[in-house]
Amino acid sequence: MLTVAALYRFTRFDDPAALAGPLRALAEASGVKGTLILATEGINGTIAGPRAGIDTVLAHLRALPGCADLTPRESRAAEMPFGRLKVRVKPEIVTLGQSGVDPMAGTGRYVVPEDWNALIAAPDVAVIDTRNGYEVAVGSFAGAVDPGTARFRDFPAWWQANRDRFAGKRIAMFCTGGIRCEKSTNYLIGQGVDEVYHLKGGILGYLDAVPPDQSLWHGTCFVFDERGGLGHGLVPDPV
Repeated sequence: MLTVAALYRFTRFDDPAALAGPLRALAEASGVKGTLILATEGINGTIAGPRAGIDTVLAHLRALPGCADLTPRESRAAEMPFGRLKVRVKPEIVTLGQSGVDPMAGTGRYVVPEDWNALIAAPDVAVIDTRNGYEVAVGSFAGAVDPGTARFRDFPAWWQANRDRFAGKRIAMFCTGGIRCEKSTNYLIGQGVDEVYHLKGGILGYLDAVPPDQSLWHGTCFVFDERGGLGHGLVPDPV
């Protein structure tokens, strides 16, 4: 079995391009494939490889500024789920396209998976799925609002067009691993929303921690690799 590690960290990299070459060379030498995105705001990605190779890459990442306690969400794959390795430098590690959005300045209140069911069942809470429409189509939480967006950067426009629907509500947001909610909750706070929450560790953290008989999740969690989707226990569940 191969180890799959999904990770992100918002931190400050003065020269992300200088980090890309050594990271790529180390991952290739360690038999690791997948995608890693670097930007001045941090790192994001999912990689797969043998246990020793993943550990080598993670040790390298933890030596980068602000990444000492980097803790990826791990799952397993019987076969390599990525065709190649990509290490890219971009303006953002997840693209919202909004100036002034900075998760390091503050995010919504984290809610651990064990407390998520009680929060989203509250009558004064609106639950919003921040993922793309094709991800929502194969699985989501019961009662969650689907913005129907094709890209994450479409979310701000959707919010501006629909914000009146949520007047007087507490907002609970979720995404696959948590990174999109770091930005979307910071954005909503900047828009004057008083109480914003998000699922710590994302759907993957929930599926790893909450037993199926206690779960409010329906369907499959879409993942961006050849496994297609994951179910409870982070077991591959092809779309």
